[in-house]
Order: sequence, then structure tokens, then C-alpha cells
Amino acid sequence: MPKEMRVWNNPRLLNAAASALGLLACALFAYAAMRALLDSPLFPVREITVQGELARTTRSELEAATRGRVSGNFFAADLAQLRSGLEQLPWVRRVDVRRAWPDRLEVRLEEHQAMARWGDAGLVNVHGERFAGQSEDALPMFAGPAGTEGEVARRYRRFVELLAPLGSGLDRVILTPRYAWQLRLDSGLNIELGRDLANDPAEARLARFVAVYPGTLGRIARRHEYVDLRYTNGFALRVPDLERLSGAKAKG
Repeated sequence: MPKEMRVWNNPRLLNAAASALGLLACALFAYAAMRALLDSPLFPVREITVQGELARTTRSELEAATRGRVSGNFFAADLAQLRSGLEQLPWVRRVDVRRAWPDRLEVRLEEHQAMARWGDAGLVNVHGERFAGQSEDALPMFAGPAGTEGEVARRYRRFVELLAPLGSGLDRVILTPRYAWQLRLDSGLNIELGRDLANDPAEARLARFVAVYPGTLGRIARRHEYVDLRYTNGFALRVPDLERLSGAKAKG
């Protein structure tokens, strides 16, 4: 029997072919219906609502960021494109966009909360992330190698806790290229902490300094300028008034 005859006389093959054709027809119909729905002018986007506590992002910035980024109807609007435009705003940290039937897009924004300045440009938020915002607020200054923003922010919090008994805030935290820590207090005191050692981390040296401060430097009325804590059994101190007095005696 010819091969063509065997196919036509095989009910199982005929049923499989019919099922495949039926599925193909359904897929083509579904695609055509979807295209018609996406291209239909019957479901326009009439409103974009913005939710979230916004303190740094203005209405004009939002309008500029969304202008031209919403095309098509309710079903065809590209949410990723809208999200991308809003995420370019300097104070916007996170954007969530969703459709709200029948004609609205809902946008929820989360702004950065500035924690410190990063070097000469940019800010660091409370999550230890660097961003390109500008602020006139009085903020501490951070600096460090690229990619260390999160670690510097984390250690800043710990240093502030350790320094609390001194009653002075922390004005500057620097992580040098050699990964040594340098601090400056609101009082103007510069603290050279040095690198973290396996048997003597920087935080342990700072804690020892704070513990002995009331009985040592706390009794000196003169302003302290610099203290070096890169020692296991003590620290070095620089007092400007004493240095000037020593220099005057040497000249005399």
C-alpha cells in the first residue's frame, strides 16, 4: 500500500494532525485578538497617580520624567519604560508601577534618605548606597575606595555608638586606599584608627580610647587636635597649644 494511503487510513495520525491544526488556529486567533486589544483606541490611559512620601522630588520633575514614556492604551503601555524614566531622577531610589483598571497607572516612589556626603560629589543613603543627589543639609562626610560605600556607612553607625559617651558627633569617616580608618569628631579632634587587625580591630581600639578618655584627655582643658590609636597599649596625642609653646621656648 502506498505511504500516502497508510497515512489517510490511520485514525491516530489523522487525529493528531487535526489537534495540531486546531491548536495552531487557536494560537493564531489568540494572537490576533491580543494585537487587536493592544492596538485598540478603546482603552486609553487617562491618569497616572504617584504615591509615596516625596520630600525631594518635585511635580515638574515627575512630569518631565514621564513625558513621552506612556504610549499605547491601558494594555500596551510599557511599564518598564515608565519605571526607567522615573529611576533617572536623582532622589528616586525605587519605583513600582502597576495597572489599575480601567484607565489608570499607579506609581509608587521611594526616595533616598541622605545619610552623608561621599567625597566631593554625590551622597550616600541610609542603605549605604551612593546616589547623585544634592543637599544643603549638614551631613557628615564619607570617603573610601570605590564600592565601599556600604561598609563605610555600616562602620559609621558603629563608630557613632562607641563615641556616644564623649558627647561629640562624628563629622567625617575616611577609609583610605590602604583600608585604614580616619575619623574626625564635631569637636575637631582627628582620630587615626588605622587598619583592622585580626587580633585588634579598629572598633576595639576606639572603644579602649573612649573608656580611658575621662581620666586622660578629658582632664586636659586645652583643645585636642589629633590622636593616634594605632597602638596596642596606648595612643599618641597632638595638642596645638603645647606645640606652639614648645616652639616658642626653642626659639628663645
